Amino acid sequence: MKVKQGERIDSLLLEGMKIIQRSDQFCFSLDTILLAHFGSRPRGPILDLGTGTAVIPLILAARGATSIEAIEYNPIMADIAQRNVLLNQKESDIHIQKGDYRKLQAWYASGSFAMVYANPPYREKSRGAYSQQAGIRRACHEETVTLEEVIKAASFALKYGGYFRMVHITERLTDILALLRRYGIEPKRLQFVHSRLDKASKIFLMEGSRGGNPGLEILPPLVVHRDDGSYCDEILSYYQGQGEM
Repeated sequence: MKVKQGERIDSLLLEGMKIIQRSDQFCFSLDTILLAHFGSRPRGPILDLGTGTAVIPLILAARGATSIEAIEYNPIMADIAQRNVLLNQKESDIHIQKGDYRKLQAWYASGSFAMVYANPPYREKSRGAYSQQAGIRRACHEETVTLEEVIKAASFALKYGGYFRMVHITERLTDILALLRRYGIEPKRLQFVHSRLDKASKIFLMEGSRGGNPGLEILPPLVVHRDDGSYCDEILSYYQGQGEM
């Protein structure tokens, strides 16, 4: 696989998979890994909203998922995502679609997916420090898509009874819960992520069901680091391909 100027190949440490990335675009983080491993074994058809380098689809495929659609607005990232699928020989399981997922109806019928995943921009345009790199800034701030548009797209894509899984920052949890119900996705499972057990949660993982009955389960907290700074066993298992919640 040819690597273009400014790109590098990183290891996912999972089934020997490799990922092409570039420093002037958004690179995957632990948030992405946590979301891809969250919940029961994924079942298709699956849609990943804003796939970036296609890390989530690749991990889902490693967990046994097939029939995965992954849409990406940034043409640079869409090209990288497509090459990452080819690099890891997952083209029979994953299809990359370049496009704006606010206009999903251009490619998919309503209710086409059993599961939808999203690791969207966390910050509103007016809040937080801005990167000077456009690709990084748009992945972190809501310049091209708002939180409401993310959830609206998920609602459109999901079949009745289908599941929406996302990762986001804890300070926006109230807004997210309100929007989920507005668009017919009932919050069902919530897990707070802590860097250490004695630290406040900065991010959370959430699963909602399209048209589901009321009733929210709060899962035990997910702690990333031990006191000595090393990863906890559950996090290590994700990189070694053994994690299953």
